[in-house]
Amino acid sequence: MKTFAFRILCLLLALSAIAAAQEVLPLYPGPAPGSPKAVYPEKAYFSKAWNTDVVTNVTQPTLTVYKPVPGTANGTAIVICPGGGFMALSITSEGSDVAQYLAARGMTAFVLKYRLAHTGEDGTLEFTTLYADKAKFAETMKTVIPLSIADGQAAVTYVRQHASEYGIAPDRVGIIGFSAGGAVTASVALHYTPEGRPAFVAPIYAAVTEEIKVPADAPPIFIAAATDDSLGLAPQSITLYQAWAAAKKPAELHMYVKGGHGFGMHTQHIPTDHWIDRFADWLQQQGFLK
Repeated sequence: MKTFAFRILCLLLALSAIAAAQEVLPLYPGPAPGSPKAVYPEKAYFSKAWNTDVVTNVTQPTLTVYKPVPGTANGTAIVICPGGGFMALSITSEGSDVAQYLAARGMTAFVLKYRLAHTGEDGTLEFTTLYADKAKFAETMKTVIPLSIADGQAAVTYVRQHASEYGIAPDRVGIIGFSAGGAVTASVALHYTPEGRPAFVAPIYAAVTEEIKVPADAPPIFIAAATDDSLGLAPQSITLYQAWAAAKKPAELHMYVKGGHGFGMHTQHIPTDHWIDRFADWLQQQGFLK
């Protein structure tokens, strides 16, 4: 009993250390390139529609750093891109919760707030209304999505360039993203520059609509989604996996029968609760947790 209590205490201390070891970094030294001058503030609140904490109206991208407990770092880093239809960021379930899990396994995690469309009182409700009209949604997002993708590319480049400051190996910086953040991740996987090449990529229930041309030196890819995805995005994950497999690049796909869209780190008491464990298994097999 004493041993169990001691383990719980150690776990709580470790989690406290991880939670405390945060800093927020501006992604760009000045105004984000390509953006019109913003006159509205960033907003953080609990979304009843999505049942999670969200951030909206991001105009100045940032990286929030989650460091591993001293002595446990393995030299691997990951950029985390929360989803939210480019109108919000599911900042806890697809951001900080993921970062804390991976930091507990020795990785240095960077949660990216990328640029979003301007929304009003509740961006999550606005998304539900706008997404019902796919053509209107696409028209509204056509200027926003390229900025979000540019932030994803810049984030990987930034972490690689500042690797020595965080005890990271530049060639061990990967990226993971969910839904819209998965679209950012997939685009980074397809269109990186040499200085911004990710070591691994993980699009989770990603929205992938662009033509897939796998780079000659494409990084290994991990994909997870649910067949009953309420936005109908499951086939896009399969297409992405097939493209990587056809190019003979390392690829792993987990397609769950149930989980819906946006399962993230939510507990539903179904197998999708453990997708993050399968991701950790994959990272270990690929050598990134060693």
